[in-house]
Amino acid sequence: MDALHAILFIFVVYTIGDVVATATKSIVPSLFVCSAIFLGAFWLGIPETLFKDSLLFNVGAVCVTTLLVHMGSMLNLGQLIAQWKTLLIAAGGIVGIVVLLLLAGSSIVGKETAIVAAPPISGGVIAGLQMSKAAEEIGRNDLKLMATLLVVLQGFVGYPLASFCLRRESNRILKLKAQGHAFTEDKEVERREIRTIFQLPHHYTSPNYYLAKTFFIAFIATVLSGFLKQIDTGVFILNVLVRIDKNVMALILGIVSAEIGFLEREPLSKGNSFGFIMAALMTVVYGGLAGASPQDILEILIPIVICLALGTLGIGIMSILIGKVLKIGPWMAFAIGASALFGFPGTYIVSQEVARGVAKNEEEEELILSQILPKMLVAGFVTVSIGSVVLAGILAPMITPAM
Repeated sequence: MDALHAILFIFVVYTIGDVVATATKSIVPSLFVCSAIFLGAFWLGIPETLFKDSLLFNVGAVCVTTLLVHMGSMLNLGQLIAQWKTLLIAAGGIVGIVVLLLLAGSSIVGKETAIVAAPPISGGVIAGLQMSKAAEEIGRNDLKLMATLLVVLQGFVGYPLASFCLRRESNRILKLKAQGHAFTEDKEVERREIRTIFQLPHHYTSPNYYLAKTFFIAFIATVLSGFLKQIDTGVFILNVLVRIDKNVMALILGIVSAEIGFLEREPLSKGNSFGFIMAALMTVVYGGLAGASPQDILEILIPIVICLALGTLGIGIMSILIGKVLKIGPWMAFAIGASALFGFPGTYIVSQEVARGVAKNEEEEELILSQILPKMLVAGFVTVSIGSVVLAGILAPMITPAM
């Protein structure tokens, strides 16, 4: 397919997905709409080489680490410290997913299937992409397809679940208010912009400047990860800790470089490139759909449903238990854990919609948002941006080749 035609087709599909998601208030995620259209197009005769023909596929594959540096730069450590209870609950939800899938799921759907399912359910696009690549490298195309579909379908569980929990929590908040309870507002901690190492004066900066620094950190992360993977401590646990995946390393260096003032916050956005790079990255995710027949989809549908059910149950058990210890209500705790199933901007959208739907006036809406929004934003970042990426880096090497 001609490159320009392929790019046009892809962006038209993306636009349709965005329109449907906006019209349905994200009840029908754009990921699902786009996946359905691409699958139908492949079955109707669109070349399976669509994404590679567009040349976006190679750009997306190269820019994964760069996008993770960008995501790391968005982390506000001050806000994470202030929301330490949320952090623990969100991390506990991920642990619940892994434990239940590897213990119960392995015996039902198989060990490799459970391993591939855990990171995407714990996060989203990046984790799904990591597991999809790991499966492709060892010739497990069935698991590659599964990782892609989990990213597409998990929002159908996450959005309504989080909405239900947040509505119950919001009603509890209003009931306590009516009883005279005094609430402390969760205010967002200001981000620190520190000029300490190398930041040019504003009038010298340009999109190329931001991109150069972001790609430089991604390059360092790749080189450093490759070096660490050659180290053999002789102890399995130490090897796991030392041999950090390049995507995890990129996330870590993005966090550190932004906190010490070397990298500006959200550099790809300042470089006018975030939207395009994200669009290119999505072609790598959707690439897992190419060549998938209706029979292939049906064969893995039941394992996907089982994994999603077990993962959601694991989230519920661990998040509620940890929430109880930390004196966070069960509905709020479950909503925090469920953020793993959709992440930002879904965490923002759902919180806003619930507050508007439950509140009877502007004062009640502001009160509800002050109690749920900061927690949901932090939870989404912990699960999707950090936890799932780290988990994928640990689990990806455990997938074994097909016999």
